[in-house]
Amino acid sequence: MRWRAFLLVLMAVVLTWHSAAAQQTGSPNVLDWKAPATLSTYLLQQMHAQYAPRAAELDQAAQSAAGAAAYRDSVRARFRRVLGPLPVRTPLRAQVTGKLARDQYRIEKIIYESQPNHHVTANLYVPASKGKKPGVLLFCGHEQEAKATVSYQKTAILLAQHGFVVLVIDPISQGERMQLTDAAGKSLARGGTTEHTLLNAGAALLGHTTPAEQLWDNARGLDYLLSRAEVDTARIGCLGNSGGATQTAYFMGFEPRVKVAALCSYVASGERNLELSGPADGCVQLPGAGRARLDLADWPIMFAPKPLLMLAGRYDFVDYSQIAAATDETRRLYSALSKPEQLSLFTYDDGHGISQPKREAAVTWFRQWFYGDATPIREGILATLSEKELRCTKTGQVNTAFRNEATLAEMHRAAAQRLATRRSSIGSEALVALVQEQLGTSAVAVTSVSVATLDTLRRAGSSLQRLILRREGEPPLPVLLALPTSIIPPSKILIWLPDAGKASALDTTAQLQAYLRQGTAVLLADLRGLGETTDPAAFNDPKYYNREYRNAMLALHLGRPLLAQRVADIATLAAFLRNDSRLRGVPIEIRANGRTAAPAMHAAVLSPAITRVALEQRPVAYQEQLAQPTAKDAYSEVLPGVLQRYDLPDLQRALGSRLVLP
Repeated sequence: MRWRAFLLVLMAVVLTWHSAAAQQTGSPNVLDWKAPATLSTYLLQQMHAQYAPRAAELDQAAQSAAGAAAYRDSVRARFRRVLGPLPVRTPLRAQVTGKLARDQYRIEKIIYESQPNHHVTANLYVPASKGKKPGVLLFCGHEQEAKATVSYQKTAILLAQHGFVVLVIDPISQGERMQLTDAAGKSLARGGTTEHTLLNAGAALLGHTTPAEQLWDNARGLDYLLSRAEVDTARIGCLGNSGGATQTAYFMGFEPRVKVAALCSYVASGERNLELSGPADGCVQLPGAGRARLDLADWPIMFAPKPLLMLAGRYDFVDYSQIAAATDETRRLYSALSKPEQLSLFTYDDGHGISQPKREAAVTWFRQWFYGDATPIREGILATLSEKELRCTKTGQVNTAFRNEATLAEMHRAAAQRLATRRSSIGSEALVALVQEQLGTSAVAVTSVSVATLDTLRRAGSSLQRLILRREGEPPLPVLLALPTSIIPPSKILIWLPDAGKASALDTTAQLQAYLRQGTAVLLADLRGLGETTDPAAFNDPKYYNREYRNAMLALHLGRPLLAQRVADIATLAAFLRNDSRLRGVPIEIRANGRTAAPAMHAAVLSPAITRVALEQRPVAYQEQLAQPTAKDAYSEVLPGVLQRYDLPDLQRALGSRLVLP
């Protein structure tokens, strides 16, 4: 019996030890669902809510010509607002650097300045026959060779053979126009789409957009095309493929001189494609487009009721059903404007790109509306040239061909410097108002927070209470609360916000135990998108140089940047502490690093109750970020237009001794 009793006691001791060991090594995670999907799910729900009124608005617009015109004009105004400012017109200083004689046409090598010392390279295809001809702008997709891409050469040749003067423009960061290069002209990024994306982050800080910068290049290209004696200025068209179709969609609704257009493999940020495939390249993204309720069909609608052809591949990676649905929505307004025949969808059983059948359909479309001839066009054998043969510069890159070339990155830095000079010093009260304006009302006072109290995690003798904090209209926050046992109430409270998540702070418990011995309560928290709710890497293409690109771009599309949302999370944490009877009135401090540093600074400026902010690294000012355009994770920090109001050093001065830097 004694042996049996001994064995029972031994088993109890072993089970107790095993349970304690499990508590020591247990996961610090709090959420009991697939937490990495939390933020993206929340952002998509917010996006659907923003777009919800659009269907009724479109239904109402389609009831009459006046309604359709009013909706179209409203879309144009909203687009113009999110597009951002455009430069002033300056001399083009256009030059022809070479000519290539071909059968039935010639190719001229064109360079013009869309802005002073900012050069645009293009090829002009001019028919050999005499007389003025319709002019067409051809906007390239994301192929690195841009104007030298074989399918774009063939499109331009086919148009020239059938009576059109065609200007094929190298987009920003493609062809001969790489913007982020070393002194030898070698790209510092992974390619054109990466450059587009990085440049758009810098532009956003200024309240500008890369789509606007690209549109301006194209507008000046049209100015050049209209200056040519061979062009009939009353007959202007444009078309583009893929990213070039996005350029076309933005351009044709903005530019009244365009009379006929075609979109091939059209892609833009809209409700359905953001849900299906996530945000695309930076040159497509317009911050606030969701808040403005601009969807995939709205850009074609801006062109109504002018002749518009949609070209689609049934097996395109750009979901065909979206293109068909967008065409149907657009057709409703064309019908209301009594011009249904001026919108057409051509579908071919292939994939992405402007293949021969689509080229033939496009040229037929332009012939129909500019020449009154709808005879189907058939493409023969077309001889194309190499990229080197089509170059406009001697070196192959404007950055090395022109000693004083002004890149977009350089222009962004210059604009930031002008804004800094204009801002001068900002008083504390004025700064608080500017921060509130920048972040929006979601970032200010929070009163009601519900708390779900779960089990206790034990680490090296410390107890941490698992909690879920919920606030209406916001995603839940997983937190761990550790209270000192020796000093009640605590002498202060530390909100600890590790960039790598609260689990990283528990890799060693020495720091936590030191805080508790000092009588400091510790609230370890994962701000949205961090720690437990980190978006899986599989959803964030590394070419975008941002580990949370999907969520950062969705947030910007909503008009609620991630940084602003994380400031709102800190306000939620502070409200929880105010409402807890054990902690009410205890001084609050914050420890932050990485992506939590700027939110912590903003939160402290807005809340005097935060008595101290300790940062583990010195924050990089927004103006300094523009000097490092290839830096990683820029979109995590972006606040559109922030440099028109303040920079991080302004927050640093306002915080004074409350901010502790390493």
